[in-house]
Amino acid sequence: MQRSTDRILTTHAGSLPRPRDLLGLVRSRARGERVDEAAFQARLRQAVGEVVRKQAALGIDVVDDGEFGKPSFVTYVRERLGGLTRQEGERQSPWVRSREAISFPEFYKAQAGAVNARQALMSCTGPITYRGYKELQTDLDNLKAALAGVDVAEVFVPSISPSNIEDWNKNQYYKTPEDYLHAIGEAMRQEYQAIVAAGFLVQIDDPQLVTHYVVNPTATVEQCRRWAQMHVEALNHAIRGIPREKIRYHTCYGINMGPRVHDMEAKDIIDIVLRINAGAFSFEASNPRHEHEWTVWERAKIPDGAVLIPGVISHSTILVEHPELIAQRIARYAKIVGRQNVIAGSDCGFATFAGSDEVHESIVWAKFDALGKGARIASRELWAKQPGRRSAKAAAKPKRAPAKKPAKGRKTSARTARKVAKRR
Repeated sequence: MQRSTDRILTTHAGSLPRPRDLLGLVRSRARGERVDEAAFQARLRQAVGEVVRKQAALGIDVVDDGEFGKPSFVTYVRERLGGLTRQEGERQSPWVRSREAISFPEFYKAQAGAVNARQALMSCTGPITYRGYKELQTDLDNLKAALAGVDVAEVFVPSISPSNIEDWNKNQYYKTPEDYLHAIGEAMRQEYQAIVAAGFLVQIDDPQLVTHYVVNPTATVEQCRRWAQMHVEALNHAIRGIPREKIRYHTCYGINMGPRVHDMEAKDIIDIVLRINAGAFSFEASNPRHEHEWTVWERAKIPDGAVLIPGVISHSTILVEHPELIAQRIARYAKIVGRQNVIAGSDCGFATFAGSDEVHESIVWAKFDALGKGARIASRELWAKQPGRRSAKAAAKPKRAPAKKPAKGRKTSARTARKVAKRR
């Protein structure tokens, strides 16, 4: 995993706005409609190339494919896992029954988009197996092709965590929830390993770890902590043997433009998050409900050498952050773990579902531009001359020989004495 050795590197959380024509094809395929597959694959490959170049042009150092081939960051696995079958009806968004919706019913009732979105209802009715090799290989091949002639520091590929698959696809086959969770982990392990074997970082996307609290209104913080501990253990089992430096872990509170007053606080979950065997941790750090939590990270027992990827631009506002503010946010975390262990990121993805439009595409690119500028400001400040240290330019200059003291017993004139004193 690359580190910010001579400047602050930049990245983001994964999903990016799809071109409109590609979006239509992705939606049609997700609904099971017939599309011209050859035309879709050609357009997908072209679009991935375009978005990789766009990221590089805007100063993003650690890039991905924008998840362009996926209908969403989580539902894509329905085509890659055996044992899941479609049921009658639709899955309602968990936000509709969340603590947030209970506190602000009028607001959430009026919301469109991701909060009130409905998805196909799926359940586990047989053994969970991984069968998505072809789709995964297409993603990896398109990304490799897109990197030709593009200057970036590193590349990551998002992959969903077992806890989110468990939540989205109810168990009707395994005897216990633990059996179901571990079966998912064993299947997804094959995707995690394949991504790393292809030469990329794998990013484990796991918003469920912290949103479990807000979408389960009757659960206590302690109950959610016990739930989280079990799911972290299952995730660590799924990523066993994969070098930590090849794994980024991302958790967030979802693409929710609501009040967010019931988000689980970092102080209640951070110790469990840091038990995950990952080399880097990506998290929300810039929206108004979580920006103050840099002090929680300051007190946390962060594993030696871990890289922090704080969100310094947010998906939860259409305001474009000022580069100076971004630089200030970066500096806070550099003081905690050292500048070399900070990569500037985003709170969450900007199109976690293919049609998400909470943040317009033009605003997303403006935010990325500000991210690059803010990182450059932070780099100038963090790599500026440190007190007590000589700059490289100064170190290269020959030192002036110390003035010689007059020989003992030799008389000197007043003029000579003044010159000697001045040199000293």
